[in-house]
Amino acid sequence: MIQKVLKVGTSAAVTIPKKSLKELGLKIGDSVAVTVNVAHKRLTVEPSVAVDRELVTWTDSFIKKYKPALKALASK
Repeated sequence: MIQKVLKVGTSAAVTIPKKSLKELGLKIGDSVAVTVNVAHKRLTVEPSVAVDRELVTWTDSFIKKYKPALKALASK
């Protein structure tokens, strides 16, 4: 599908058709990840994954505590 780049204040925007929003499971206000591939002149927009900070903190402490055991398991 072809969409136009629109001016929004000092930025630019591209509209996402309602059907595409539904197919991606997105709704107004959701966060998306935008990736730019300059070499291929490609812009990718995909749903962003929310990260639970508490889970990240717990995982980091788990890895630090059990690092030797995890390395041993990985080498088997």
